[in-house]
Amino acid sequence: MLLSLSASAADINILKYGAKGDGTTLNTVAIQQAIDECSATGGGRVTVPAGIFLSGTLYLKSKVNLFLEAGAVLKGSSRISDYHEVRHTPALIIAEELQQVSVTGPGTIDGNGKAKSFQHGDNAKGRPMLMFFIDCSDVGIKDIRLRSPAFWTQKYLGCDGVLVTGISVYAHANWNNDGIDIDSKNVTVSNCRFDTDDDAICLKSEREEPCENITITNCVAASNCNGIKMGTASSGGFRNISISNCAIHAASEDNIRHWKTTLTGITADKTVISGIAIEDVDGGHSDQINISNITMQSVQTPIFIRLGNRHQPAGSLQHVNIGNIIATSESQMCNIISGIPDADIKDVSIHDIQLVSHAAGKAALADSVPENTRGYPENRMFGQTLPAAGFFIRHAEHIRLSRIYLEVPPEEERPFLVADDTRGLEVNDAGFVKGTAHAFPVLYFMRNAKEAAVTPPMFLPSFDVLLQTEGKGPADIRLFLKEKPARGKTFSTDQGTKKDAVKVFFPGQD
Repeated sequence: MLLSLSASAADINILKYGAKGDGTTLNTVAIQQAIDECSATGGGRVTVPAGIFLSGTLYLKSKVNLFLEAGAVLKGSSRISDYHEVRHTPALIIAEELQQVSVTGPGTIDGNGKAKSFQHGDNAKGRPMLMFFIDCSDVGIKDIRLRSPAFWTQKYLGCDGVLVTGISVYAHANWNNDGIDIDSKNVTVSNCRFDTDDDAICLKSEREEPCENITITNCVAASNCNGIKMGTASSGGFRNISISNCAIHAASEDNIRHWKTTLTGITADKTVISGIAIEDVDGGHSDQINISNITMQSVQTPIFIRLGNRHQPAGSLQHVNIGNIIATSESQMCNIISGIPDADIKDVSIHDIQLVSHAAGKAALADSVPENTRGYPENRMFGQTLPAAGFFIRHAEHIRLSRIYLEVPPEEERPFLVADDTRGLEVNDAGFVKGTAHAFPVLYFMRNAKEAAVTPPMFLPSFDVLLQTEGKGPADIRLFLKEKPARGKTFSTDQGTKKDAVKVFFPGQD
């Protein structure tokens, strides 16, 4: 993947062509000449030595390794006219339809994104990315430091075979400062650190082809937006995604978002929107997503899963496994799994989760949550306070919650779970941590549920009603109790035929 120099490979220092590391001389021509010569001789290394080398757009070539030595800074020009566009997007480094291309070394690429010429607000056009790789194969990005992009830090579009390892990204110079955007296949991101204003690690699917065969492991993602996200662009969907052993937390600085003052119910000064966000809203088909061993601090919503139809009929979202999560939440927007009417999320397993919520909410009506079928997918799309403290699940089939424990403030009044229009919901040993100071009105609330099975934890907090159901049609809800609760109703229902809506089972009972 990463180029290793043979005895016959070129090793060209950009100083050979007159590049000056004084921070003021524009070195675009000199650096490009070094890249071109390296390519013409069969490939090898182009070395950027210590110094600050100002440049406009550079075009990489196949079999060329751009290597930045310790103390080297490749700094983007502040003049928009010094950049060229590819696919309607300017970038400092462009690689298109190349093979065996890499950017490595302990040096720094600085986008100069705080320059006044780039400060035009959210989604403003014409700002350059640091690096843009299009339709390339065998791409290696290793050990580099990426700083201050004017737009996205790095994007990989239509590539096959990408390794990004050991890099450090710090992106707080402008709007839309994503850490990494991947719309490719056969990609590994490992041992990287991201500290960004926008999404830290973002998978996209802008074309009909899925973003697939992606491994993300051993990374730290700090963000003022989403920690690790699939979407929003999702035309081709996401397939065979593995994410493991990552830490997510709030960004080091917040110059734009200020969620605590712009949203209600936020309990920390800096927060991540969603720790894990899976969004299929453009008709794509997402399948086989596995996420494990994640820690999260200062997130508003730990897990956000959305199937929608933003611009066209909904696609599909199924076979998601999320486990071994430890998270601290700072908002009244709980974990969300939500499809839309006639388009259910299917086959999701969430298990072995320890959650601490610092925000409490009042009891709320579940039917007050808007559908917002075509809205931009974000945790606050349904309102800044949701009717559940733990999980809000709607338009979903075969969702399994197992071994999930939530600690909440004493003033929390909402149920652990609110489920609406679900089939085959399974809840096993999932609920509040024992010791809450007051009795909950309801622990589990279900509307229009079919074929549900609920096994509460052995040690329950006080409650008025353990399980409340309502809606039309037969429910077939089974409630498995390990022992008779000391107080409160076991269930209440007005769904279907009340006699048959909920069946209660005790140990040893058939």
